[in-house]
Order: sequence, then structure tokens, then C-alpha cells
Amino acid sequence: MYKPKAGLPTREQILDFIATSDVPAGKREIAKGFGLSAQDKIGLKALLKDMADEGLIDSAPGRAFHKMGGIPKVTVLRIADVDDGGNVWAVPERWEAEGVPPPRLRVRERKRGALGVGERILARTEEAGNGWIAHPMKVLAPASEQVLGVLREEAGRLWLTGVDKRERREFAVADAGGAAPGDLVLAELAGKPPKIAARVVSKLGDPFAARSFSLIAIHKLGIPDVFSQDALDEAERVSKLPLGEGREDLRDLPIVAIDPEDARDHDDAVWAEADDDPSNVGGWKAIVAIADVSFYVRPKSEVDREARRRGNSVYFPDRVVPMLPEILSAEVCSLKEGADRAALACHLRIGKDGSLKSWRFTRAVVRIAANLAYEEAQAIIDGMASNDAPLSDGSISSDSPSILSDSPSPSPQRKLGSPSTEDALAARDPSVRWDDGRVDDERVAASLVPLWACWHALAKARDARAPLDLDLPERRVVLDEQGRIMSVSPRERLDAHRLIEDYMIAANVAAAKALEAKKAPVMYRIHEPPSREKLAALKEYLETFDVPFALGQVVRPATFNHIIERISDADFRPQVMEQILRTQTQAYYAPGNHGHFGLSLGSYAHFTSPIRRYADLLVHRSLVSAYGLGEGGLPADDAANMELVGEIISRLERRAMEAERDTTDRYVAAFLSERVGQVMDVRITGVTNFGFFATVEGIGGDGLMPVRDLGGEYFRFDEGARTLTGEHSGDVFAQGQTLELRLAEANPVSGALRFEMPEGKGAAPPMRGGRKPVREIKRRGRPANIRHQGKRR
Repeated sequence: MYKPKAGLPTREQILDFIATSDVPAGKREIAKGFGLSAQDKIGLKALLKDMADEGLIDSAPGRAFHKMGGIPKVTVLRIADVDDGGNVWAVPERWEAEGVPPPRLRVRERKRGALGVGERILARTEEAGNGWIAHPMKVLAPASEQVLGVLREEAGRLWLTGVDKRERREFAVADAGGAAPGDLVLAELAGKPPKIAARVVSKLGDPFAARSFSLIAIHKLGIPDVFSQDALDEAERVSKLPLGEGREDLRDLPIVAIDPEDARDHDDAVWAEADDDPSNVGGWKAIVAIADVSFYVRPKSEVDREARRRGNSVYFPDRVVPMLPEILSAEVCSLKEGADRAALACHLRIGKDGSLKSWRFTRAVVRIAANLAYEEAQAIIDGMASNDAPLSDGSISSDSPSILSDSPSPSPQRKLGSPSTEDALAARDPSVRWDDGRVDDERVAASLVPLWACWHALAKARDARAPLDLDLPERRVVLDEQGRIMSVSPRERLDAHRLIEDYMIAANVAAAKALEAKKAPVMYRIHEPPSREKLAALKEYLETFDVPFALGQVVRPATFNHIIERISDADFRPQVMEQILRTQTQAYYAPGNHGHFGLSLGSYAHFTSPIRRYADLLVHRSLVSAYGLGEGGLPADDAANMELVGEIISRLERRAMEAERDTTDRYVAAFLSERVGQVMDVRITGVTNFGFFATVEGIGGDGLMPVRDLGGEYFRFDEGARTLTGEHSGDVFAQGQTLELRLAEANPVSGALRFEMPEGKGAAPPMRGGRKPVREIKRRGRPANIRHQGKRR
């Protein structure tokens, strides 16, 4: 990386110059503006390249620079919308800022009504407040609209079905460009309604092939899924690095990694034992060992550039798009059983009440005793309890929910015998290794006992701070070896999941507080409290349950937990939880601390997943620098640019979440496509003025029930109560209501579902518990002929 010399402007000075320049600022304008010599111009070129690699600036056509996430002074825009007030909005035609959504610019027309949606203009742009304004210079020739879709054949003719749920049209294909039915393609649209035709310009693959549905989201959202050869070569080289001297040797400890059965990589592993320090009676010592990714991925390296460009790994049912090349993410960095691995170890002293007494961080070498699935670890602990093992002496109390609950059988990932009580307790100090580096099964099982006991202390601390407790199940898509869908069902949540969560939270808090104590840069994970506007909407919604909610109160996570407890009917709790979730703000990354509302924590950072999250890698680098742990620390320029990097990786995270959600929806639609025509139990998840959305109970997916198909009468929409009410019948369709509907359509390409009445359009659906809805909705005091009731202000 280029080091700025005397005479060259700083990064901040260059950004200020670009932002305030009245003309497009290229290298020549920057050099002239700072009066640089010919020799300095060579240095400027290297500095600008570094700034581009770091995501600080981007270049526009003509070599003019602008701030990353910003817009060139003069650029080509496409008119995206003309709102009801006649305001014209445009977006940049060319936009390559990774993870940064294209901004919308308000166009100031010389002649009102001259521009229409889809038109292209050359415009001068300026930043105004929190937005952008565009001044048209000239109208350009129209460009073809492009659509991502899948080809299908009907009656010997090809049609293009778009992958976007909101696109209800299909387009006749004029030129397939060598693509076949079933192919995912990029096509250009030409012509005017109703004769719009599609011409295929690029064939992208077969999304219906085994394990390929994720291709749609990858191409739709522009997720990088191929590493450069330079990055792959570099990853191969660094994977052979020796672990280095000076590492703390933790290989004698039976540290275990507990992950999902289908985990592709293993970032973290845990260990605990009773603390023998007299100042911490009844307390614990614990280690959270995290893959030492910063040792292999150095700042400004090719692998680092790729990792920052991706921001995080993206996990699909059929594949993972990793942040790091596979030789690092799935091999050298992954904490695998029996192999020596580089780790950044978080040493914790935990009080009897679960409070963090102290922490320290070291670079270590670990040898994982076992890679266990959550179900397997839970089964081992439950098996000990069923054998009446005296797992006390401060370890596991008799009222532990994990001990009393039923547990699934161990997964086939690793076969562990159920140790006898005597053998398990005799092996409470499992420090002897076998020659092959693996700890025997009984010692692994016994090591879980203090791990669970220490967790009970952490759980006490969690209960005391009362974080937001929303029990919303995650859907799991299970594929067979050929990539066919075997099942779609909610993931079971065990105490083993909560155990790992609480250890990871403790380590994340320790990382944030350790860096604060060292006055070092922190990339915080921030979750701010809900806005007043969202709280007002929640208040109106809760009134339909006769649950009061005072807007003037100090809102804490426990406030929402108490609301859930007050919902007496368990059938409605999921919908109330979903509404509370919608009330929350979106978490993000930033170097300024605003706390984590949902976890009820004042300082929180992500430290435990550097294989799959760039934010965690930045925290690792800061810890390495702050504690003087060797190479791979945080460079000064990265520390100075944490705000911008935080914005970028937050947007990349949202992109990944959208891709994962959309792909799961497509798999659900594919799974349900074989049940089209069947009547099934559904639950209403959202109500609008044009119908309601429902999800299939126990499976998921979201489908529309159009209001036009509910019957011939008018339906009044109450936005506050989220209901549709028939003017004559009085039938009410409310969010959270359960009923029976017929699945009319399931589109695997878009992931969209569509429902209809069991007896055809216009027939009333059977509702559980009788004809009327499960709960009575309060009527608003508006005339019956006012069919849309908006929110009260």
C-alpha cells in the first residue's frame, strides 16, 4: 500500500476537494488544486488507487472521481418514478458501489411534465441536505430495459417469467439467444404495450438444476460468487504459513465446537471449568476460542479486498457463497476436530451471578476435542440426567430446563456413547490427549458438564438484564444428496443453541469493553430503540387486543416481553411477536457506540465470526493492535475510515439477508408446487387494502389472497387494526387469524404464492373456531361507506 509523503494531500483533503469541486474532479484537477509537482503526481496516482481499493472513492466515466456511495458531478440518470405530486425522481444508470443501494435524485425540470418513467437524461448533480438534486442538461436516446427471468415454453412458444415477486407480467421471447426453457437469463425488453417482447442477451445457468435455486438471488442482487485468481493464489500461499511462535498453547484443554449439523465452517469453540480463585467463589473460568483469521488475511491483501467487497458469507440451502476462499474458510481457519488451529482466545472470569469479572485476549493454538451438532450436545447432557448422574457441585441444578426436556437422538455427524455416571464424573479433569490428538468420547462428554453449568450462570445474568425475547422459528430447508427438497420445517431450538449464544454474547461484550479500555477503535454492533412513529403504530395495533401501551414511558426490551406475556391466547402470540419485531429498528455497524437495545447491552461488538463477517475481522485486527499480539493489526487509515466501512458492510449484510430470505421462499414455493389445488391451514401475516397475505402453517412462504376474490361485497380496510371487514356480512379478516385456503399458484422462480377460497372465488373460507374470526376487532367510528380507514395521527 502506498504511504502518503509530505506534499501530498491526505485522504480527508482529497475527499473534501472532490465534494466541494465545482467541476468533475479527475487526477489532473486534484493535482492542479493542490499544486503538486510531477513527482508528486506519481504518488497521487498510487494514493487514489489505494482510496478506490479501500472503498473511499469511485471513478465515473471520463476518469472523474467521486466519494463512494456518491454521484459524479455530471452523469447519466434514468427516470424511475413520477409521484402523485408530479415530482420526478431518477436513479444513476451506472452504479457499481458494492452493497450501496443507488440513491434517488429529485429532478428539477425546466418544463413540468416533460420527463416520463424510463427516459434517460444527462444531468448535473448536487448534494442538498440528506438528498440529491439533478438538473437536466439534455434528454438522451432511450435504452432497453433489462429483466432477469426464467424461460418457459408453452404451445411451442417461449415466454420470460421475471424473478421479482412484484412483476406479474410475462413477456413473449423474440430471440432466445441460444437459451433453452428453464434457463435463467438476462433479457432486454423492446416495444410498447401491449406488444413488449424480450431478447435474451445473457444465459446465466439453470436454476432448476440440483442445488441451484440460489443462482437467481446471486444474479438478481449482484452477489460476487467467484474469487479472482490473484485472491485464490494468495489464499493458497498464506494457508501454508506456520502458526508462529509465542502463541499460548491450549491444546491440552478439551475445547469443543458446537454448531448446526449442516455447518459449512466452524468459527468458534468453547470451554469452561470451575474457578479456584478464592475471590470468585462459585464462579467460572471460560475460554471462547475464535478462528484467528487476521493472521492469514492481512489488510490490503487481495483476499482482504475480496472479503471487504463481499462483507459477509451468504448461506443458502443449496450452497454457501463464502467471504473467504474455501481453503481458508472451510479448511485452514475452520476449527476442526483433532487439528492444530490458530485462534484468538477470549479468556473470561465469570461470577456466580453470570457477571463478567475480567477478560483478556491472546493468540493461541488449539486442538478441538470434538465438532458436535447442537442436537448431539443436547442429547449427551440429557442422557447424563436420565442416568441420574449427580451433576451438581455447582454444575447443573435439578430445575434446569435442558435436563427436564425431551431431546432428539444424536445426529449421525459423530457417534458418542452415553457414558456411565461414574465414568463421566471420574473424567472431570480431561487433560490427557490420545496420540492422535483427539480426546476420547467420555472425556468430551464430561467436559460438557462444566460448560453447561457455567452457562447457567450466564443465563442468570441474561434473565436479569431482560433482553428482547421473541420466539420466532427459523425455517430449515433440507435437501437430499441429489439436491431435491426433502422437507421444509421450523428449526428446533434447544438449550444447546442458547448456551452457544450466551457464550458468544459474553465474548462480544468482552471484546467491545476491552477495546474501549485500550481506547482502540471499535466496530460496534448497534441496535437503537424503536422510533416514536413505530411505537405509535404498535400502540394502535395492541388496542385491538385490549392491551394498553403508554407512549410516554421509557421503553426497554422488558416492556415488549411484558406485552407478550399479557397475550393470553397462545395462538396470537406469534403475530404479536412479529409485530413487535417490525417495530424494531435495523441493527447496523458503526464506530460510534449507541448500545444494543435488543440485547439490553451498553457495549457490544461482533467478535465471534471472522470467517463469515468482515466486521468481526476488523474487531480482531483492533484487538491484535491494542494487545500487541503481532502482525495483522488494524492500520491507521482503516481506523480513520471505520464510519464509511461500517455503512458499506451494513448494506452488504442487508443484501445477504434479502438473498437468503428470497431463496428460502423459492424453495418453499417449489416444495408447495406439488400441492397446488390442495386446501391447507394458513395464518394471515399482513392485511392491505388490496387483500391479505398468508403463510402456510408449519412450512412458511407468503402468498396473496386478493380482495377481489373474497366476494362481491365491499371490504373496509382498517390500517390501524390491520383488518378487512365485509360491509354486509361483517366477515373480518385480521392479521394473525387462522383459516383454510386453497393454494392456487406456487411459483418457484419468484417464490410467490397465491391463494383462493376453498370453494372457489367469492366463497367465504372456513375459519378455525367457527365462522367469525378468532378475536373480536374493535370497530372504528367511521361511516360504513368509508372503505379505507387510515392511521390516526
